[in-house]
Amino acid sequence: MLFHSRLRFLRWFRVVPLVIMAVLGLFSAGYKALPAKLTRQVIAPVPYPAQVADCAARHGVDPYLVCAVIKCESGWNETATSPVGAQGLMQLMPATARELAEFGLVNASKYDANNLHDPTTNIEYGCAYLAYLQKQLGSTDKVIAAYNAGIGTVHQWSSQANAESDFSQTISYPETALYLERVHLAYADYQRLWPEGIGA
Repeated sequence: MLFHSRLRFLRWFRVVPLVIMAVLGLFSAGYKALPAKLTRQVIAPVPYPAQVADCAARHGVDPYLVCAVIKCESGWNETATSPVGAQGLMQLMPATARELAEFGLVNASKYDANNLHDPTTNIEYGCAYLAYLQKQLGSTDKVIAAYNAGIGTVHQWSSQANAESDFSQTISYPETALYLERVHLAYADYQRLWPEGIGA
């Protein structure tokens, strides 16, 4: 009797993974059969394509990166406010926006730094900030990490790296390491689902 019970258990033990694989296979096939427009809305939405394309081009940043940052920062919620006061789609601190305006990186007469819940204004300042980080840091990984942890922290991490080490291995904040991974995954989704470019 015990032998038969074990035999039944082993049969189920072998069958369950096969059933799971079959279900995942069906889900994957169904997912690929979904219209691209619907897939984009769920996985890689871009509620403000014209604003992203325009601001990214003006500041010389990758529109896919802009979309990935927005998705990870706020999930495209223009009214989002963090516990520390970051605002809007790209979760900018008002002080950072004011500095970007003072540096002349954003036209403050057209884009009010105190109006960060406005999508166009927020994307303008967010793109300007990404461009600034890009100019200071160079690598995309460092730009993404600095957007989350600050440019000073990234300079510290960079100073610890050597020629053989990957910059991502020097990140000591688990939140930033996870953020870097999330942005890369979102970036890949936007590239895959918007092959002709954002807004195309």
